[in-house]
Amino acid sequence: MSERSEILQRLSDAIVELDIDAIPRLCEEALEAGVPAHEAVIDGMAKGMEVVGQKYEDSEYYLAELIMAGETMKEGMAVLEPHLRAVEMKSAGRCVIGTVKGDLHDIGKNVFASLLKAQNYEVIDLGVDVSPEQFVEAVREHEPQLLAMSALLTTTMGGMGSVIAELERQGLRDGVKVIVGGAPMTQEFAEEIGADAVATDAVMGVRIVSGWA
Repeated sequence: MSERSEILQRLSDAIVELDIDAIPRLCEEALEAGVPAHEAVIDGMAKGMEVVGQKYEDSEYYLAELIMAGETMKEGMAVLEPHLRAVEMKSAGRCVIGTVKGDLHDIGKNVFASLLKAQNYEVIDLGVDVSPEQFVEAVREHEPQLLAMSALLTTTMGGMGSVIAELERQGLRDGVKVIVGGAPMTQEFAEEIGADAVATDAVMGVRIVSGWA
């Protein structure tokens, strides 16, 4: 195994092992060894996130590990982002994401956002308690390929339909794929409100989105 391959493997392993303390140093070492920043992200940390996602699906990892892996990736990105250039790393797409109005839950949303970033998506996170008007305005402003809405409370799920209806009314729906997520979501609900897909967890959501690329 070449030195570059070893460095990339260490980055991947640090994500899988949730080694948040080591990842900044490993990213610095990668840069010092001449590994391009985009390569450290795509062939290093993102590969680790793929392993984490598989472990989650296999029930080896749980939500806590998913969250920690996302935080570990974030620490590494803090080191690498200043060294990334647009020509080095072609964006996989742009995503506007948020938790709907009346709902303050954000763990699943944050994990999904981290996993999307690992897939080289530009993520515009609107946070929690986001109104339909805020979602629609963000779609108008950022022109994303993807809109992701999250809800954990059944009482707030209806807001997702309001967003989609308003996008249609303003002629903004055709250019964006809509995925809704959260534990109470069903395929029937997604079809009822006109969403393109539904995911009950972050890993499922990223797999669906990757299939659209």
